Amino acid sequence: MAQTTPNHTQTVSGWAAHDSSGKITPYVFKRRENGPNDVTIEILYCGICHTDLHHVRNDWGITMYPVVPGHEITGVVTKVGTNVTRFKTGDRVGVGCLAASCLECEFCKSSQENYCDQIQFTYNGIFWDGSITYGGYSRMLVADQRYVVRVPENLPMDAVAPMLCAGITVYSPMKDTKMLESPGKKLGIIGLGGLGHVAVKFAKAFGLHVTIISTSPSKEKEAKERLGADHFIVSTDPKQMQAGKRSLDFLLDTVSANHSLGHYLELLKVNGTMVIVGAPEKPMELPSFPLIFGKRTVKGSMTGGMNETQEMMDVCGKHNITCDIEVVKPDQINEALERLANNDVRYRFVIDIAGQSSNL
Repeated sequence: MAQTTPNHTQTVSGWAAHDSSGKITPYVFKRRENGPNDVTIEILYCGICHTDLHHVRNDWGITMYPVVPGHEITGVVTKVGTNVTRFKTGDRVGVGCLAASCLECEFCKSSQENYCDQIQFTYNGIFWDGSITYGGYSRMLVADQRYVVRVPENLPMDAVAPMLCAGITVYSPMKDTKMLESPGKKLGIIGLGGLGHVAVKFAKAFGLHVTIISTSPSKEKEAKERLGADHFIVSTDPKQMQAGKRSLDFLLDTVSANHSLGHYLELLKVNGTMVIVGAPEKPMELPSFPLIFGKRTVKGSMTGGMNETQEMMDVCGKHNITCDIEVVKPDQINEALERLANNDVRYRFVIDIAGQSSNL
């Protein structure tokens, strides 16, 4: 494991955290040369994910400092390797959470690379050459073509950037549980934040009946009038929760704060399924009775494979689905991270890496 290896000859400017204070400062580092299977990407935009906040502060105890966060990356291809067939110079592309995998296991061979037990991430991972990966809070990126997707021409590069994490994180379980093949079925989305608001957009595009379950009554108007949700339940109101018992076919739990699952499970019909995509720091409380008496299932889901990510991006192009964003400049990253920690964003921050509001 090393920060660089001998083929890291390209000097890049970016932004990194150097300790658990999480403070981001300008940082100059080296990237590898563009290899035969690589594309070099000029980064235009990079979304700020809650995972970035956990990594810069070492909340999970796995951060390798200095860490250059960012796995919601959009940009333009500036160079392609000799073996690259999927992309050419000038293409609009995106890079999400994945940087490398074993390529040999059952999951890699079925394009579920995200479940490879040797998966390495776009930042704070170990690449094939032994170097530490650095993410999208930087001017350019070299990525293996297998982990790059094409961005539809009709989508703005800033508002589509968070789809490379938030989008695929909710799209994948919705597809896996056949929600996207079930128009008219009833989906409950727990939490209306970066993940939740995108889930509403996918669900409505595929004809689902959507209920938002939130601790914030103030979000009801926005959920219904602007995002198109059909129903809203305040989870701290016992009467509303009681009225919603056994009314939903699916639940998608997007909340990253610590919470118990018990009273949410009661909202599911018999045989209903809850999928967890939020990642609270502490173990979740999971009472047995709501599971047993409702024959209910609780499962998890982590981002998605590369074929599925491209499919998700194409669906976004077809239905014009993007994130609701607030664009910030690189010198505002620390302020944005602090606001994100306080849930003060509707619904995702995106860094204008190129330093200009691009028309792409």
